[in-house]
Amino acid sequence: MSETTRLADRRALVSGDRAFTMGDETGLYPATGWHIRGEMGGFWAPPVKLLDGVWFAVDGSWLGKDVPATRYTRGQGYQRFEYRGGGLSVQRVEYVPAGARVTVIGLTLRADRERDARLVMDAHSELMPAYPWGWTTPNAGINGPDSGSVSDGALVFQDTVGSAVVGSASQPSGHALGPGHRGPQDPAVVCPADGPAPARCDDSAFGKGTGGRLEYSLPLAAGRPATIWFAVAGGNTSGQARAAFGEVLRDPAGGLHRTVSARRSAAASTVVDLPGDRLLERSIEWSKQNLLDSVQEVRNARIRDVDEGKAYPGPVGTVPRMRWLAAGFPDYPWLFATDGEYSAYAAVAAGQFDIVRDHLRALRDVSEMLNNRSGKVVHEVVSTGDVYFGSNTAAGNTDETAKFPSAVALLWRWTGDNAFRDEMYDFTVRNLRYVTGTLDKDGDGWPEGLGNVERQGMGEEKLDSAVYLIRGLLDLADLADSKHDNAVARWAAGKAEDLRRRFEAQWWVTDGAGYAESIDDPANPADDNTPVFQRHWTGITPMEAGPLASAEHGRQALAQRERACYNGEFGTFHTGTGPTSAPAGNPGPSCDPLVSTVGSERAAYSLNTAVMAVAEGNYGRLSAQRRYTTGNARIQLDPAVWETPGAMPEVAPSPDFKANIDRPFHDRSMNLQAWGTYGTLWPVVHQQLGVAPDLGNGRLVVVSQLPDGQDSIAGRDIRVGRGSVDVSVTRDGGVHRTVVESRAVGAALTVGAVLAPGTTVAAVRLDGRPVPYQVVTTTRGSEVRVTSTRASARLEVRTGR
Repeated sequence: MSETTRLADRRALVSGDRAFTMGDETGLYPATGWHIRGEMGGFWAPPVKLLDGVWFAVDGSWLGKDVPATRYTRGQGYQRFEYRGGGLSVQRVEYVPAGARVTVIGLTLRADRERDARLVMDAHSELMPAYPWGWTTPNAGINGPDSGSVSDGALVFQDTVGSAVVGSASQPSGHALGPGHRGPQDPAVVCPADGPAPARCDDSAFGKGTGGRLEYSLPLAAGRPATIWFAVAGGNTSGQARAAFGEVLRDPAGGLHRTVSARRSAAASTVVDLPGDRLLERSIEWSKQNLLDSVQEVRNARIRDVDEGKAYPGPVGTVPRMRWLAAGFPDYPWLFATDGEYSAYAAVAAGQFDIVRDHLRALRDVSEMLNNRSGKVVHEVVSTGDVYFGSNTAAGNTDETAKFPSAVALLWRWTGDNAFRDEMYDFTVRNLRYVTGTLDKDGDGWPEGLGNVERQGMGEEKLDSAVYLIRGLLDLADLADSKHDNAVARWAAGKAEDLRRRFEAQWWVTDGAGYAESIDDPANPADDNTPVFQRHWTGITPMEAGPLASAEHGRQALAQRERACYNGEFGTFHTGTGPTSAPAGNPGPSCDPLVSTVGSERAAYSLNTAVMAVAEGNYGRLSAQRRYTTGNARIQLDPAVWETPGAMPEVAPSPDFKANIDRPFHDRSMNLQAWGTYGTLWPVVHQQLGVAPDLGNGRLVVVSQLPDGQDSIAGRDIRVGRGSVDVSVTRDGGVHRTVVESRAVGAALTVGAVLAPGTTVAAVRLDGRPVPYQVVTTTRGSEVRVTSTRASARLEVRTGR
C-alpha cells in the first residue's frame, strides 16, 4: 500500500522480531514518542536503541529534503521510499531479517545521464535501553554518552548498554566523526524532557549520542539502476554487532527475498473471499501482516519490579528468551498481558499459533519469577525485563490473571496441543485460585482490583474482571476435565455457575439499559454491591466474552451501545456521553437518565471497536457488526484516514482525539496496535464462517452465518491443528449452503448454519441426502446442526416462513 501526500507528517515503520525502525515517510527522523520523549523512534534492536537515524545525500543533495520524497510504500515485511529530482531517481528499501538485530537498507539510484555520484551516509547514534523512561526513578537521564569510531570501513558506536555498527558492504572513499552528522536535521532542534515543545524536534533532552559520516563514489550509467546496500546492526558487544552486520550483508538482496517470502507464506493461511465486503477482506490480509509486524523477541531479560517507575532494585532472575506480540509501536513494543490476551484470538484465526504459545510462555515465565509462583499475571514487561506494573505488592490488573486460562484454552482448542495444555495447567489453576482467594476480600465472589479501564471514580470490583473470571473458570473446568482432574473441574465449574446465577441481578442496570462497569460505590462504602454506571466501553464485555449476558439483556444492551452517545464515525468511544456531575459536563447526546460521576471520553480505540464487533457477532447481529469491522478496517486501509498505510492504529480520529497525523510526533497514539485485529479476523473466521475448533476434545464445529444482504463468503486454508479447513457459505433464496473441506484435522465434524430470524426449517440435506438434524437456540439465533461422519461435508438448509 502506498501514500503520496503529507509524507513528512506520517510515521513509517518496518519491523522484524529482533529489530525495528521508525521515522517519517520522507526517510527523515523526527524525534518520536513519549515514553522517553522523542527517543522512541529511530533504529532499535530491543532492548536497546541504536541510532536516531540514517540519512543519505547524492552530490550534496539530501534525500527527503533537497531531493523530494514522492511516494512511500509499505509491503509484506519491507518499506520503500521513492525520491526524484535533479535528473536522479532513488528507491530506498528497508527490511529486518528474521532473527537478526539488524535493519537492512538498499539504495537503488538511476540517473538520466552518465555520472560519478558522490554518495554520503550520515548516522547519529543513541545507544540507550528501553527502560528507564523519562519520568521514572531513575529516569532516562542516566543514559551515558556514546563514543564513535571507524573500523573496517564501518561506523562503530559504543556505550555501556551495547554497540551499533553502521555501513555498507562497499568500502567507503572517506569518513568523518563528530557530534552532529544528522544529515538535513543538523543542527538538531531539541525537545525538552517535559512541558511545551515544538511540534517537530530532531532529538530529546536525554540524547547523548554522537555521529559519523561515510562517503562513497558510485559510477552511474545513464538510465541503468545501481544498488548499494547498508546495514544498521546492534549487539551487546561490538563483536556481536559486527558479526550480525557481516552476516546480513553477505546476501542482502537474498535476505529481502527470504523476508518477503516468509511473510507471504504466513499470509497464505486464512485467505478470505468476501464479495459483499471487500474492505473487510483486505483488512483481513493486512491484519495478518500487522500481527507479524508485532512479533518481538529478546534474550536474557533481567526481571525486576520497578513499582510503576518508582524503584529500581536488582533483578530477581533472568528469562533466557522472551518472545511476544508487541502491544504497539513506537511507545508500547513490549509484553503486555491485556493486549496479548485479546490479540491471541486474532492470531489463532490467522493460523499464527506459535507466537501465541510464545507470548503465553513469556507471561508465565516472568510472572512466576517475579511473583514467586503466586499465580498472579504481570501487566507490563519492558523488553529490558523491567516489570512496570503487576507484582504481588500491587493490585495489578485483575482481568489479566482471570483471562490467562482462557487464552490457554483457546490455543488448546484450535491446536489440540495437549503438551502445551499440560505445560500451562498448573499455572492456570493458580491463576484463578489467586483471583478468587486473594482478590475477593469481601467474599462476595466478585474480584477487586483494576480492569481494562484504569480511571478514577470506579468501584473496587470491575465488570470486565468479573466477566473474564466466569469465562476463565469455565475454560479451566474444561482443561481440568480433559486431564481428569475432577476436583479442579468441580471447583471451577461450581464457582462459575454460582457467579453466573447471580450475575444479572448484580450487574444489570435497568435505567441504563446496560451493565454497570463496576460495583462497590466509592461514595457509599456501607454498601459494597452498589452498581457504578459510567458508560465505559467495558460495559460491552458481558456480550463479548462467552457470551455471558442473557439473550434479552444482551440484545438490549447492544442496541443501546449502538446509539450516538456511545459511538463516533470509526467506532466505540472509551466512555459514552450522558448526564454527569463531572465539571466538564456532557458534550454529547444522552441515551439514558442516569447521572455519572465521570465525564465522557470520546476517543474510539481500535480495541473498544473490536470488542463491540465481537459482541455483535455473538448475538447474531451481523448487520450491526459491520459498522465496527468497517471502523477498524477504515483506519487501517482508507487513505483519507490512515497515518501509516496498512497499519491499524491504537486510536481512531474522534471528537476528543485529534488524528495522529495532525499531532506532534512526540504526542501521538500508536501507529500500529495489534489488539485491533481482534475486531476483523475473529468476526470473519469464527462468527461469519463459523469455525469453532475444539480439538482438545476431538471436535470441529463449523456453524456459519451470512451477513445480511450478502450471498456468499468463503475462507480457505484456515489452520486447525496440524491441518486446515476451507469453508464456503452461500445463500440462494431460501437455501443456505455451507461447504466444509478439512485436511488432516482428525476431528469429528459438526456443520451447521444460523437461521435468519422468522424462518423455519423446511428440509436439511447433507451431501445431497436428507439427514437428522438438531435446532439449537443460542444468542446468535436458531442454529441447525448436523453431525458428519466424513472430514468434509456439504450442508444444505432449506427454509420457509
